[in-house]
Amino acid sequence: QVQLVESGGGLVQPGGSLRLSCVASGSIFSIYVWGWYRQAPGKQRELVASITSRSSTNYANSVKGRFTISRDNAKNTVYLQMNSLKPEDTAVYYCNKAPAVGSWGQGTQVTVSS
Repeated sequence: QVQLVESGGGLVQPGGSLRLSCVASGSIFSIYVWGWYRQAPGKQRELVASITSRSSTNYANSVKGRFTISRDNAKNTVYLQMNSLKPEDTAVYYCNKAPAVGSWGQGTQVTVSS
């Protein structure tokens, strides 16, 4: 059973930055594709970024050029650097394998507001 613990969210003004972290345990971390997902109120959860075992990355159009996903296999951790944040980035952010499997962590709330 994989356990996922996300952290790093918070309240930030438009144009600001945040760095999210996700520690995964209970799985062989390095061989999988990992992703960051988000769910805004009243909307479906969506994949915003993913990273392969060889660190190839892919981004949703809405975050391309602003968000950067990275991973540290030695720490079983995947990161999401978020720059130039917009109010529409407000959501609970989660990590999971891509495609997602199993249960989700508690997520971390990101609120972009002035």
